[in-house]
Amino acid sequence: MSFARLVSLFEESPFMTYIAFFFIFNIALVAIEVIIDLVTSKKRRWKDSLANFSIFLINQVLEKTIVGTIGIIALMPFHYLTPLAIPNTWWTWVLAIIAADFTYYWMHRMEHEHRILWGNHSVHHSSEDYNLTVSFRLSVVEPMIEWIFLIPMILIGFSPFQAIVSLVFVAQFQTWIHTERIGKLGWLDWVFNTPSVHRVHHGSNRKYLDKNYGGITMIWDHIFGTYQKEEEKVIYGLTKPINTNNPIKINFIEYKNIWEDVKKCKTFKDKLRIIFGNLIWKPKYFKEKEEQK
Repeated sequence: MSFARLVSLFEESPFMTYIAFFFIFNIALVAIEVIIDLVTSKKRRWKDSLANFSIFLINQVLEKTIVGTIGIIALMPFHYLTPLAIPNTWWTWVLAIIAADFTYYWMHRMEHEHRILWGNHSVHHSSEDYNLTVSFRLSVVEPMIEWIFLIPMILIGFSPFQAIVSLVFVAQFQTWIHTERIGKLGWLDWVFNTPSVHRVHHGSNRKYLDKNYGGITMIWDHIFGTYQKEEEKVIYGLTKPINTNNPIKINFIEYKNIWEDVKKCKTFKDKLRIIFGNLIWKPKYFKEKEEQK
């Protein structure tokens, strides 16, 4: 598939119409919840919600400009490299969404396990509220690197178009689950990513940390041992609150924290481990310095 043909699919494919309608539907859900919260005087941090809307608008501008083309351009070499080609039919779209859901699970899990990736993803977890506007609270940097996780899908024969759109669909599905207005849904909470399941994922409670990574389904969480049902009251936000509603600070505060730790490292190996290692690792001498203060 030529680059020109690939770009034309994003403009002409009927599937993009479905994605557009899904997007509009999600925006409507967010607006409806805001109106209901206003009418019922539900407690909400309105400055937090405003920050979420601001981040959403920034991301939309970036997506419509350079960010929207980075993934397409970056994946094309892998598309030309692989000898495999999966046809673009209704049943391959089903397979592509399943593959994208599996891809999302591991992308999401790695974002929680490696600090440089957490620098991006922590943006989404930093709100101490839980409402549909939190689905807008996404890193402005994250879309620039997420294409990397789609490389395996391209190498097994999916086109960049199918891979990217399927991952977008998985992400769009998750808008409705960012709410407290929908309670537990019985067996659906065991199979799918529901509000109850995702509330757990956003919890900073010890038993809820690093659980429920799935996008559409919970199948991968059951297989890989990361599923947790909602039991105790969820405490939202990060284990260390960021205490800001500034959209720029929200997006880059964890990078600042990483840089501060890197500057304190005594060896190059420790610097690399701070950047690319897990979130909780620190050199022993960090603790010694803290004890001396």
